[in-house]
Amino acid sequence: MIARIFQWLALLFGPVLVVAGCGWVPPRVSGESIVLPPPVVVAPALAARIMALDPERITAADVKDVLARGPTPRIMLLHGGIYPVHLGMTSFGHFLVGMGYPEDKIRGPRSGDWSHSPYEDAERLAGIAAWYYERDRMPPMLIGHSQGGMQAVKVLHVLAGAYGADVRVWDPLTDFAQDRTTIRDPATGRPRPVVGLTLEYVSVIAAGGAAFLLPNQWTLLDKLHTIPETVDDFTGYTIEVDLWAWTLPGADLRYKAVGSRAHVRNVALPATINHVLAPVTADFADDPAARAWIDGYRPGVPPGPLPPGAGDNLLWAADVWWSVKKHWALEAQQSLRIGQAPVRSAGAGTVE
Repeated sequence: MIARIFQWLALLFGPVLVVAGCGWVPPRVSGESIVLPPPVVVAPALAARIMALDPERITAADVKDVLARGPTPRIMLLHGGIYPVHLGMTSFGHFLVGMGYPEDKIRGPRSGDWSHSPYEDAERLAGIAAWYYERDRMPPMLIGHSQGGMQAVKVLHVLAGAYGADVRVWDPLTDFAQDRTTIRDPATGRPRPVVGLTLEYVSVIAAGGAAFLLPNQWTLLDKLHTIPETVDDFTGYTIEVDLWAWTLPGADLRYKAVGSRAHVRNVALPATINHVLAPVTADFADDPAARAWIDGYRPGVPPGPLPPGAGDNLLWAADVWWSVKKHWALEAQQSLRIGQAPVRSAGAGTVE
């Protein structure tokens, strides 16, 4: 019976998944690079304002006048696996920038891409996350859509050691792995392995389903909905009726924490949200009514009905933006506690 079900699913989704590889972006080895800005030097007055922020009550003015002028963690967006669904995450990247997030903290430092492909190796992504943490003194945030959401969860399991005891640091500026599996932890000043690194915030939307038919995701069959202790705050968004993700009313596809560290939140989204178009949100940042609704949003307490003409994915965009602001403030405050001087790699195998 199970074999027949998979045969039917393969016939249904196979023609689409055959072209899924079109979403893969090979490592770039040439072309113009985007130069990363120097580390932010925070004046005492600004540092005091950052430390005084309430991370759960960040206003638009706080973003513009305080957070955007201080330390900012990297956001790694991960798009879905079918071409051209990456354009949806490009739209979401524009939304984040429109709401006040620095563009150079989202786009790839070498390629300029807005998001990562789910066909990039998860160990590579974990190594990049470690490189960002060492350099920026702040772990990156991961936000994944569809198969990109699955890859975000896989990165957490890689960091937990589920795929091997060692993970090499990966330099996104050269797009080559370094000859080391440790970083100098900016919080302690001491070497520490990449495996075991904890991220601050990860969220996924519409993950699972048809992508399980792809060999690169088979290892997640028993892991996708179990979140290890390599993230502090995880949110899983599920569209109530989503044929791509195989979710239907009554199906128990909740994400659950493994251990006591990870705070895992499950959010059910309306069935009217289109799986493919869910991240298409750029226009919200330019719409005064939608933007006001987003600015007034708190999890579990939406500020009234959605503005006329706004799609139901406004709820997702508002909830993610609230979490991004919260963890932006938390990480900036932690960065200031650690100190402003950057920790820079001295080359493969050595750390200053």
